[in-house]
Amino acid sequence: METKLHRKNDDGELNGLSWHCDGLEIGHSVSTFNKLTSFTSGGSSKDVVRLHFGLKGDYRFDYKQMDRSYDLVGSHHNIMYTKDFEITVYNKTLEIETFGVQFPRGQFLAYTQNASDTLKRFAEQVMEGKNVMLSEHWGSIDANIQAVIDQVIHCRYGGDLKTMFLLSKSLELLVLCADAYDAATQRGELFIKSKADKEKLIAVRDLINDKVTSPPNLSEIARSVGLNEYKLKRGFKEIFNTTVFGYLTEQRLHLARRYLNDTQKTAADISYELGYATPQHFNNAFRKRFGLTPNAVRNNP
Repeated sequence: METKLHRKNDDGELNGLSWHCDGLEIGHSVSTFNKLTSFTSGGSSKDVVRLHFGLKGDYRFDYKQMDRSYDLVGSHHNIMYTKDFEITVYNKTLEIETFGVQFPRGQFLAYTQNASDTLKRFAEQVMEGKNVMLSEHWGSIDANIQAVIDQVIHCRYGGDLKTMFLLSKSLELLVLCADAYDAATQRGELFIKSKADKEKLIAVRDLINDKVTSPPNLSEIARSVGLNEYKLKRGFKEIFNTTVFGYLTEQRLHLARRYLNDTQKTAADISYELGYATPQHFNNAFRKRFGLTPNAVRNNP
């Protein structure tokens, strides 16, 4: 079941969507503010494990049950469990975009009983009723996680097929978050240490997303955010687990797939719109990424 979300008050408004399937609750929201302010969210006693994804915006939140504050900038994720849930959010930007999945405790434990060591350790603490976060260090949203979130937001299936799709994507996000935590643990000491540099690299990601069809070159990107090219390339790879060019390629191809499914644009039109030299170059890149040609996707959505 899909529900539209809309709330408005003197400080701003929230718009979004929520989906319910097989006991899971999935939500996507964009909050716009008239000023920097604070608000309390939650007050809930739902016994659920929460996957939280900050897509855009800069904010701090006080998590009552954890007795902790987290100062976060857009592009972050974590998995958390407390039986009760209440947070106070302090926005530092006038727009915040978030995405989340709530797994009922029992279902989460069933899904993770034969999962990776990371998820099993987390599940053991959930089983014991402890207040727990998967990681003290919030992960960054890489191209794979972003792609899955986009697929949920733009899902065009209906009925039982949509339920199956949303459940599979929720589990995929759970796996990707745990895998990102393992990869970060193995990397060791961070190259990007300051919040200011991370904000600049997130600005790079947003710039690429806004200019997928006509992206600036590395030198232009570096100048626009105030980083040298070395820090840009190494920092971007550390945070998003891919190169700047690799991220751009992923975004182009996922956008192309959405165009094939949701519009009547031809593969040739899409290839030129997304900046490919020829339709054949686009066809080859698409087939390498998805294992299908663009026409096969169009004919078998």
